[in-house]
Amino acid sequence: MVEQGTLRAGTWATPYAAVLRSRIRAQQSYRLSFASEVFSAFLIGLVEFAEVWVIFHNVRVLGGLDLNAALLLFGFGQSTFALAQVVFGHLDTLPTLIRMGQLDAYHLRPQPLLLQLITSDISLRRFARAAVALVVLGFGLLHNDIDWSPETVLLVLLTLVSGIVLFGGVFVCAAGLQFFLIDGAELTNSFTYGGSFAAVQPATVFPIPLRLLFGFAIPVCFTAYLPTIALLRLPGPALLPAWLAWWSPLAVLWVWLLALSCWRFGTRHYQGGGG
Repeated sequence: MVEQGTLRAGTWATPYAAVLRSRIRAQQSYRLSFASEVFSAFLIGLVEFAEVWVIFHNVRVLGGLDLNAALLLFGFGQSTFALAQVVFGHLDTLPTLIRMGQLDAYHLRPQPLLLQLITSDISLRRFARAAVALVVLGFGLLHNDIDWSPETVLLVLLTLVSGIVLFGGVFVCAAGLQFFLIDGAELTNSFTYGGSFAAVQPATVFPIPLRLLFGFAIPVCFTAYLPTIALLRLPGPALLPAWLAWWSPLAVLWVWLLALSCWRFGTRHYQGGGG
């Protein structure tokens, strides 16, 4: 019985694994092109960090956080977003698939549409951007006065896992809306990439409406800001106390409920490419 269960699981995952292996090999076939893409992604990560460095070297303290705290904020926010982008970022191409009628081919295969799209590609170059953020996060963990304990380690791990899954849900939600918008990628990008930018900002600089938006509606504050102030034992602003950092799984659950609802309504609305 155990062998049959293992065989079924392996058979179920085989098509997805085969597609991913082919995509990885294809990206590595042209080594110079692949190296240039990785280097470009690495530079993007450095430029993003340079913006934070310049701001905090001139302001010193912003929203109650200094440069060392900003390292934590940037590291958590950008590393989780970049790693989620590796797995879910190619959902941005859905409007092109819809316009070209190529999405219809996915409906002919006996696998769930969303899982097909998620496993249809993987962008290795984006690991370079994540690597920059993880290095910054490491410096932030070392240069801040953090009371290390099993509970603290658990919070760091919970933040990283929850942040990746949460941003993944945001990408899925944006993809579901494309069935209605078609040419509205710029609008949904304001929530995906705009959300990643908001995640690395101190929530205290936001007015109350934006705190509600990024704290509860699109809860990117759970990916970086709340864990940062919890690790540094800061009280947090109104509506976003530090203890909410432990509630990140609930934020993930809310985002994925919203994402799967958008995806379900979108796929039911889709009538085909019409080509």
